[in-house]
Amino acid sequence: MSTDNPVRGALLVSGAALMFASMGGLIRVASAQMPNEQVVFFRNLFGLLVLVPILWQRGGRIELKTAHPGLHLVRSLFGLAAMYCFFHALSVLPLADAVLLNFTAPLFIPFVAMLWLGEGVSGRLWAAIVIGFSGVLLILKPGSGLYGGAALIGLASGAFAAVAMVSLRKLSATEPPLRVVVYYGVICTLVSCVPMLLSWQAFEPRLLLMLAAAGGFATMGQYLLSRGYGCAPAAQIAPFTYTSVVFAAVYGWLFWQELPGWTSVAGTLLVVVAGVLAMRRQRLGA
Repeated sequence: MSTDNPVRGALLVSGAALMFASMGGLIRVASAQMPNEQVVFFRNLFGLLVLVPILWQRGGRIELKTAHPGLHLVRSLFGLAAMYCFFHALSVLPLADAVLLNFTAPLFIPFVAMLWLGEGVSGRLWAAIVIGFSGVLLILKPGSGLYGGAALIGLASGAFAAVAMVSLRKLSATEPPLRVVVYYGVICTLVSCVPMLLSWQAFEPRLLLMLAAAGGFATMGQYLLSRGYGCAPAAQIAPFTYTSVVFAAVYGWLFWQELPGWTSVAGTLLVVVAGVLAMRRQRLGA
């Protein structure tokens, strides 16, 4: 696919953002009636099952031999940790706040890349990071007691996701996308099976339908995201991933009557601006 259609790319990435926000809404409903450990496991299981038709179409022919098993493990475990934290935040925080805190990953990526890959951090990127974390402080609402609660867990989801993203950046240099997705799905499903069994409790079958739909939305979001990045340079369209926060806010208002306060709105704007700057600086090499 040629990289010369930024409008199409922006629309596809925005569509992916809608899928991710929809997944978050369904996870929130399920989390109110199931332990987080069960929600994470079934989300991973259904996400893995979505790959079956793709593998079937290929006749099961996929080369799984890899020279980087450790890197796949790091990517999967940190991605799984981010999922546990994110899903917990979804169950107790306003939907838009939980989604936004997960989207702080671009603010953590420079630190991970600096410590792991030895990449430098420019002055402009430092400025973006300061702006972003100023927004995070507003979302955390100083003095409200949230510093020791769910908001910090939501923020941790962004930090863990940053490590997973840097791992993915290294993997993408040599590994085909389908192999990466299969390893991620298998490892996350197997590892999350253990805490799921330890915290097992009965649930209504309809919750499985919700989680299956959440897995479908997540997979469709990944597909639209990959298509979008094929239409234009990443620096041009990556900022549109933040429309997920807008969609989440709309869902929160429609289904939970959540109206953000001025501190949340101001914090959101700062994080979005900083995230956009961070993504553009990292991809443009400035």
